[in-house]
Amino acid sequence: MALEKMRGGQPQAGELAVVVGAGRSGLAASLLLRKKGARVRLLESNRAAVSDAVAAKLHRAGVEFVPGEHTPQLFAGASLVVPSPGLALSRLLPMMGKYAQQPGMEIIAEMELAWRCLGDEPVLAVTGTSGKTTTASLAAYMLQTQGYSVFLGGNIGTPLSEYVLSGRKADVVVVEASSFQLQTCSTFCPRVGVLLNITPNHLDYHKDMNEYIEAKFRLFRCQDEGDLAVLGDGLQKVAEHFRVRARRVYVRPERRFPEVSLMGRHNLFNIEAAWQACRFFGVSEENAARAVAAFKPLPHRLEKVADINGVSYVNDSKCTTVSSLKVALEAFDRPLRLLCGGHFKGGDVAALLPLVQRHVREVFLFGESREIFENAWKDAVPMRWFPTLEPALRAAADAAESGDVVLMAPATSSFDLYPNYMARGDDFRRVVESLRTA
Repeated sequence: MALEKMRGGQPQAGELAVVVGAGRSGLAASLLLRKKGARVRLLESNRAAVSDAVAAKLHRAGVEFVPGEHTPQLFAGASLVVPSPGLALSRLLPMMGKYAQQPGMEIIAEMELAWRCLGDEPVLAVTGTSGKTTTASLAAYMLQTQGYSVFLGGNIGTPLSEYVLSGRKADVVVVEASSFQLQTCSTFCPRVGVLLNITPNHLDYHKDMNEYIEAKFRLFRCQDEGDLAVLGDGLQKVAEHFRVRARRVYVRPERRFPEVSLMGRHNLFNIEAAWQACRFFGVSEENAARAVAAFKPLPHRLEKVADINGVSYVNDSKCTTVSSLKVALEAFDRPLRLLCGGHFKGGDVAALLPLVQRHVREVFLFGESREIFENAWKDAVPMRWFPTLEPALRAAADAAESGDVVLMAPATSSFDLYPNYMARGDDFRRVVESLRTA
């Protein structure tokens, strides 16, 4: 496949690019745009989010840093606008006012920008409602076990723009792609695209499920017959609807490899998806098996934190959706003391009632969304609510008996009490450690 024909234009010297949001991806995009000679205006509503050292670095690089309110005039004359992945188009466009319609202006994701500036190294991209970080990480590990040099980044942590700026040359670039990023990608074209699953998620960001699904399938829109699309079984009709042209492989959970350290049937599916993606690059089944045997669970994803007096404590803080909670409940054959709660993103909690009745001895709610869980599961399972995580976790520990699992699988985002799911998971670990030493 001739990769260059698929790419949009690179930033041109002297043109104005406006980057919205000074998070890690925004900073990387700003520096990459400057390297390409563009004039860069970086907007950040929260001045405190940018340290003096970072502000000085931006100044030295020639980036115009504008803290405070984002007014329409700041977008006047821009050829490119690169929004933060967390900034929905439904919020960005009104912010831009009449300048959202200016001729010749593109709104593109940081990942799209980096793709346009990338060399000829092939890309393996993974998306899906759940499982994408584990699958991308495992795919990278399989490729490394085969002997390839690999960059792993994107939504998983390191922006693709940082890789481009580094001057590295990996054999394969593996990226995790979110719907936020994909929605403003226009020419991004991985050699291998993996779409694991689609269930209701981010409906506080996308206007409806149709927009969310369309964003996910943008992963495949520029692929052709020489590329590979790895899709979860059950996505056949949707793939036909979006006219995916790449060769398609549909995957199910398989017990292909003899040694697996990851919990749950869903991880057998993630392993199979990673393997099918890596076969494209010549990874042998023997090396894939070695990688699977050595791969450890990632933090905050069904992560066993401790065993205390016969009770296991499992941190699944990355469980931010109802569908992820279903997966977590199905991963255990031991009685659960379940911790849920936080900023609810949508989904049918009531549909999980049979699973909850089968697996859960008691539910300990914390933070927001109390009424959503109580209304869905009332009278079916004992429930208690606490304003924060720590008292909820301590109550679960007091109630747990030997053989139980205390599982934090919130089914919500963390933004009511924490800046992100990692901080929530770290707090879970902290409290569990205090239980161990009590």
